[in-house]
Order: sequence, then structure tokens, then C-alpha cells
Amino acid sequence: MENLSADFLTQVAEEFDTPVYVYHAEKIAEQYLKLKSAFRSSKAKFFYACKALTNINILKHLHSLGSGLDCVSINEVHLGLMAGFNKADILFTPNCVDFNEILEAKELGVNINIDNISILEQFGNTFGNSYPVCIRLNPHIMAGGNFKISTGHIDSKFGISIHQIRHIERIVKTTHLNIEGIHMHTGSEIKDINVFLMGLEVMFSMAGRFADLKYIDLGSGFKVSYQHGDKETEVNLLGEKVAEAFLKFEEETGKKLEVWFEPGKYLVSEAGYFIVKANVIKQTPATVFVGVNSGFNHLIRPMMYDAFHHIENISNPAGIPRIYTVVGNICETDTFAWDRTLNEVREGDLLVFYNAGAYGFEMASNFNSRLKPAEVMVKNNKAILIRRRDSMEDLLRNQIL
Repeated sequence: MENLSADFLTQVAEEFDTPVYVYHAEKIAEQYLKLKSAFRSSKAKFFYACKALTNINILKHLHSLGSGLDCVSINEVHLGLMAGFNKADILFTPNCVDFNEILEAKELGVNINIDNISILEQFGNTFGNSYPVCIRLNPHIMAGGNFKISTGHIDSKFGISIHQIRHIERIVKTTHLNIEGIHMHTGSEIKDINVFLMGLEVMFSMAGRFADLKYIDLGSGFKVSYQHGDKETEVNLLGEKVAEAFLKFEEETGKKLEVWFEPGKYLVSEAGYFIVKANVIKQTPATVFVGVNSGFNHLIRPMMYDAFHHIENISNPAGIPRIYTVVGNICETDTFAWDRTLNEVREGDLLVFYNAGAYGFEMASNFNSRLKPAEVMVKNNKAILIRRRDSMEDLLRNQIL
């Protein structure tokens, strides 16, 4: 699917002002259908990892496509229910939460994924085998595009170590817990499908220890392209390999299991655009800066993860290419791009950041008392406001004078 055109994005900016996030609904559908097709030979279920982007209109759109929902907080669970998801299609995968949050999820009736020994034991002692759960295991596999988004290595806070399986078994035996799923997630932006296949072998080696197992959840971390030459996860090849592996497991054990995935970035990243305005062009002895009307308070990925976002000047596409460092208006260094070639940028020009749908607005803040931007969804070539821009009233809403 083609990107939204520069003319269309310019119209959106003129109508809704900048900075503004724009999400292309048809691109999200395209990505979802790619996964459905890739894993068509398996009994596969997909749960959108809504931590990537939780605007309720995005959730409703994913629900309309047939997706389930993966939630990491109880508030995300509530948003999912409000968006129309059935409780059976919601997976709650929290980390380091109070047991009361687990209890609330149980009362709501959603699937619960437990990732530490303490909570597992408390849950078993409280509910026994009356409420099935999933266990998140740490397979001790290093993967992901950045250490900060690697979640399956030995020093990670996520999951219960596979080396603690005997401890898990003792808890299950003592409390009669019903374990219907086992889960792993090794990180984000995984290019090599062998990471998933290695993890699957680990999961298969654990599967025989749980008599009532119904599914194996392989998490996600599918890589999308952020810049020219990026290698994406070969989901079609992975789909073939996963189907073969599950068929072999069924032949060897007699168990036919479902495979679950939790794609987040893969579904919404490429559907997102972030439009900003060039406030100033500032030349120093060493650098030419483009200072824009945003900062890491709106898009933190470049500063937090050294992430690359392709940037275009859609106001002057025929301009002479020049080298700029694109920076924000925050009181700290907030560099979006060093020494980036852009068509000549003039004050007032519109710049577009591509692949901004995941962990863009979702990680935004009001740092420097700046207002959060608006969000717009494009569906059937129509731009619809799905979140109004912050106002001063929003900054003061919960403050007590």
C-alpha cells in the first residue's frame, strides 16, 4: 500500500494544525491480514499489543478486523472492554504489578499471563484450579534491536526463568493450578526468524510438563522497515516453519496446540505519520539546525532508543538537498536526526516523520508544560479527529489550587 501523499498530509496539517499524529486505517488492516495469511496453516490467534498505541478508535478498528488484544495494565484491559473486545479475546500480560491488579483481571474474566513466582503462588493458593492461567517464561535468549527492548535474556526482569521450572511444577502440584498456556517474548525488532524457532523449541520442551496446555504464546517482536535497506522479519517463512514445528509436535505427542502472537509495532508503526513545522533554521559554526515545534515530549524514540525515522520536507519537495540536524524545542538536547539530508528547509515548512504509529503518541508527555498533539485517523480517504490537541485546561485538570 502506498504512503499517504504529501498533498494529503499537508491538507491534514492545515486542517488540524501541527504537531499532529496521523494513522492510516487501511495500512493497519493490510498488516493484520499479512499476519493472518502468513500463519494460515497454523491454529493461530493474534492479540494486538496495545501498549504501542491505545487510542480507543485504533482499538475498535483492530477489533473490527478480528484481532484480540494484549494488555500490560489493568487500564488497558478496561479500554479493551470499552472498545468491544470479548473478555476471552483479551490477554493480560502485566509485569511487577500488585496482586490486586491480578485479582481485578480475574474478576473481569480475561486471560491472565503470570510472570513471577510470587504472584503464581498467591494465585494458586487463592484460586486453585478454578481459573486457568498462562505462565510467562524467560527462555534466556538475547534478541531485539536494542538492549532496552530485549526482554528474554538472563538479566531481564520479564518472565520466570526456565531454570526455575521445578519450582513452578511444585507450585502447580501443590495448588492444583490449571496452566493452559505458556508464553515467551524475547524482544522487539527481531530480524532473524530463528530466534522465534529457538524459543519455540524451548517452549516445546516445557509443554509436556502441563497436562491441560492449550496454547503456546510466542509473543512478537516482528521487525518493520524504518529506513532503506532494513531487513524485515520474514513472516511468511516463519509461518511455514511454525506450522511444520507444531505439526511435528502433534505427531510426537498427540497434542494439537494453538499458537498465539502479540504484534504491536508490526500492526501500527508503518500506518503512522508525525507532522511538525519548522520553527527556525539555525546555523552554527559546525551545524545547520532545523528547530521544529515538537521534541522528545512527543516522539521520544530517537533519544531513548537511537531509533531512526525517515523524515521528508513535504512543503518543498523540489528543494535543493542539504544536510541538517533536526532538533526539538525542549530545554534539553532532543535530537531527532543528526546530519540528515533533506530538501531545503525553510521556516514554516512541514516535515513528516514516517513509521510513527508505534510508541510515538503513546509515550508522549507534557514535559516543559508543552501540550500533547492531536491524533487523526484516515479511513476511506477521510481524515477524522480522534483526539483533540491538549489545552491549558488539560495541564491544570488534576492540579489542586
